[in-house]
Amino acid sequence: MREFYVYILAKHRHGALYIGVTNNLIRRVYEHREDLVPGHTKRYGIKQLVYFEQHATAASAIQREKTMKHWSRDWKIRTIEKMNPTWTDLYVEICR
Repeated sequence: MREFYVYILAKHRHGALYIGVTNNLIRRVYEHREDLVPGHTKRYGIKQLVYFEQHATAASAIQREKTMKHWSRDWKIRTIEKMNPTWTDLYVEICR
C-alpha cells in the first residue's frame, strides 16, 4: 500500500512557509534541504519540516494540499502549532 503526505516546510518559526505533497516524505524533504528542488524553497531557504499528515490516496493528499494552500497564514500557523508547538524540525524524527 502506497502512502502519500502533505507537508509544510518553514524557514523558521513564523517564517516563510511552503506546502507540498509527495509519496516519499523523507526523500522529498531531503531534496528541499539540499537545495535540489528549484523554486520557492531554494530561493527563500525554506528547509525545516514543521508539519505533515499521511493520506491513503494521492487524490486525497492532492485535494488537502490545494485546500491548505487557500487557508490564511494564521490558519496554517495554528495547524502547525497544534501538531508541533515548538516548530521543531521533524526531519530527524521521520528518518528514524
